[in-house]
Amino acid sequence: MKLIDREEELAAMDSALAGTAAGQAGIVLIEGAVGCGKSELADAVADRAEAAGATVLRALGSAAERDIPLGILRQLTACTPPGALPELTGEPGSGHVGAMQAFSAAAGQLATLAPVVIVVDDVHHADDQSCAYLLHLARSTRWARILLVLTESVHERGDDPVFGTELLRRPNFQRIRLERLNAAAVARLVSEQLGPDTAERLAGRFAEATGGNPLLLRAMVEEHRVTGAEEPEVGGAYAQAVLTCLYRCGPAVRELAEVLAVLDDLATAERAARLLDLPPATVNRGVQALSAAGILDGARFRYPAARAAVLEWTDDTARAELHRRAAELAHRNGVAASSVAAQLLAADRTDLPWAVPVLHEAAEQLLADGLAERASACLELADRSGADDGQRAQFRTMLAAIAARSDPGAAERHLAGPLELLRAGALAPARLAALARLLAAQGRIDEAAEVLERITGQDQAEGAARDGAGRPAQGGRWADPLDGLSAFPRWAAAPPTEPGTVPRPVRAGSPTTLWTIPEYAVDGSSGAAAELFLRGATLSEATVAPIGQAVRALLLTEGPARAMPWCHLYTEAAIRAGAPGWQAAFTALGAEVLLRQGDLTGAESRAAAAMDLLPERGGSVFAAGVSATLIRACTAQGRHDAAARELARPLPDGLAGSFQGLAHLRARGQYHLATNRFHAALGDFLQIGRTMRRWGLDRPLLLPWRIGAAEALIQLGEAHQAARFVADQLASRDAAHPWVHGISLRLKAALSEPKERQALLARAVDELRTVGDTYELVLAMADFGQVLKETGDSNRANMVNRRAWHLADECGAHALRERILPGHTATPGAPEGGRTDVGYAELDARLSESEKRVAMLAVHGHTNREIAMKLYITISTVEQHLTRVYRKLNITRRQQLPVDLHLLGAAEHA
Repeated sequence: MKLIDREEELAAMDSALAGTAAGQAGIVLIEGAVGCGKSELADAVADRAEAAGATVLRALGSAAERDIPLGILRQLTACTPPGALPELTGEPGSGHVGAMQAFSAAAGQLATLAPVVIVVDDVHHADDQSCAYLLHLARSTRWARILLVLTESVHERGDDPVFGTELLRRPNFQRIRLERLNAAAVARLVSEQLGPDTAERLAGRFAEATGGNPLLLRAMVEEHRVTGAEEPEVGGAYAQAVLTCLYRCGPAVRELAEVLAVLDDLATAERAARLLDLPPATVNRGVQALSAAGILDGARFRYPAARAAVLEWTDDTARAELHRRAAELAHRNGVAASSVAAQLLAADRTDLPWAVPVLHEAAEQLLADGLAERASACLELADRSGADDGQRAQFRTMLAAIAARSDPGAAERHLAGPLELLRAGALAPARLAALARLLAAQGRIDEAAEVLERITGQDQAEGAARDGAGRPAQGGRWADPLDGLSAFPRWAAAPPTEPGTVPRPVRAGSPTTLWTIPEYAVDGSSGAAAELFLRGATLSEATVAPIGQAVRALLLTEGPARAMPWCHLYTEAAIRAGAPGWQAAFTALGAEVLLRQGDLTGAESRAAAAMDLLPERGGSVFAAGVSATLIRACTAQGRHDAAARELARPLPDGLAGSFQGLAHLRARGQYHLATNRFHAALGDFLQIGRTMRRWGLDRPLLLPWRIGAAEALIQLGEAHQAARFVADQLASRDAAHPWVHGISLRLKAALSEPKERQALLARAVDELRTVGDTYELVLAMADFGQVLKETGDSNRANMVNRRAWHLADECGAHALRERILPGHTATPGAPEGGRTDVGYAELDARLSESEKRVAMLAVHGHTNREIAMKLYITISTVEQHLTRVYRKLNITRRQQLPVDLHLLGAAEHA
């Protein structure tokens, strides 16, 4: 193998060979750290000597054979023909000088035939007797053609100081020191072996990993050549080369390497000396040897793969014991809890009296540093220890917060233990605040309330003051429309709680804080605080729930257009954080936003993507909430079989007392409405109402359950009861919001006379057009088109239906599209004599702002008089605007207005 960056050393050896050939004996000691190429250089010298006709005798020192008398000498004599060197017998000493003289004389005689080159590799492992023979040879053959080439590892000198000192005193002695390769030499070797492109990309990494040690470097190059991997593998060529270096250093250095590998970031020569119970000077020599070999940088391993190789090599029981002792040492020295915990984790031991508090402290430190997986490991180990019930509940609560990063279902399961302890009366109030917050963040409102009630001790007092539905027992401020439905069969409603239990009233604002929403303001300021928070929030365990709530508040008050960019932003942040659980949460929230936007296919796709991010598709409250979005999207599209399959999935325990449980009831209720199971639908929506009232969360913006109940009642012929629900919603605090107002007016219209119905639906269309909910807009427009047809205004009816059909097709509501214009399978065209399919960009360029506003209202079916009243202009001005619009679009009447005009309105209100 070609030697790299050893030109000067080879030249020195060539000079020594030439001197020997000329009749002058020589002694060359090649020294360097293990793996730095001493053997390769010695082999190169031997090969050159043989090529020049010299007699070459070789021997290799070994720590395992160090105690074999004359072991090295016997290897040398084995390289010569029988009888060329005398038989080796006896022990060297004063009585055996003659034997050494005979050996030296025979070697000198052999040199008269041809130069003799004696190569002893790793002479520091040579036995004492062989060293005595070699030293005698060096003294007595100064003018013979004999070259003695010895290699020795620096920091691993032989035990006999006389041998090295005597060699050094010889006038023909020469020392060659081999250093590690520099960066340029490393790049050269990598380029020759792997090509210049690979060298440009990897030479720096290879130099850093090997420290320029030729043995490690060649192993790393070869491993890359074979596997293509840019990082060494456990058991690969690089790891084997590291172990070879340690083996050649001897057992003491190997044991030191094991201790330093165990200490890892705590590694110092002083700590290693304490664990090994050795003098610091001895350990320092070993550290220097490994540093010189490029394995260590100071007292720490230069490259993680080298440390991994040593740990893999170490006996499991011995390694665990070293980790335990390292943990004790670090704790006594006041080392950071996270570093002590790392040793406890590696030892898998918590039988030390201080282990549990250290693991807890370490978990908090690691969480603050964003190292969630390591924090989780600390808590798991602490939880398996002898911690008390309160500590275990605390650990499980912290684990739940961490687990949400990767698996919301696992986060829910972590809280099962604390809840069991709570119900057994085994938890003190001080342990419960974090548990209540986390349950609320998971949407588990009833369980969060249960925890809070234990804290305050007000469970019985509040329970006595309320009836089973959670309403004020007497003296209520308003009549509850639920009271008038006692005649309906109770099977129509899902049970509010588990059988045999009394529903707990939840105080407004306690566990439901994460689900509250601000009051709506017409000027768009409702979401100002939420957006201010979102602009400065960084995604973490502490902020993920408030961020989700802030996005949801924006969605409900300001609409999907304001919420969707934040869903994208925090989904990407979750991906960067490597947190698939958070990614699933924000993907699911994005699906809710798309559903609120009326994008049914987009909502289904995104909800399915959120499901795909979960280790298990079902079995958790979170998954049930995502499933609810899927069910609603499929139902609205008319894909009832797909919705039914999703509804058939088993439901998790505790869903009934969660916000996701309400979402599931809503989805099931809408499915029942779509499949004509009106009693079942009514029961679902009434159960939502009871629960929201009990929670103090009865906000139509959050969940307009009265609309579903009213629709079911209308189908059941109970118009009077339906009207009470609609009126109640229109009297609510959220009625000013255009979305709540619009969907309420649509239901109110269904309960009104045709002329009043037309006006109500026109207002509903106007309201819903501004909030970005295409599906609800289509529902209102479909009803508007129907009432126009019933009142004989067929032209306007056709235009509204054409517009509604297009929007239904756009949002994926195929069943609704068929209801609006039965039999149509493509976008309905305009009547003869005109064109309709003008692109949005072209419309925007052709029409002035005033013309856009007038044309858009005309597309939605408003008369000229109604347009004039809405825009505060004269009827004549409306007619003039429309005339110009017709001329610019090459049409003759309003029925031919292009369907893309709604996009101009959407842009205007974005």
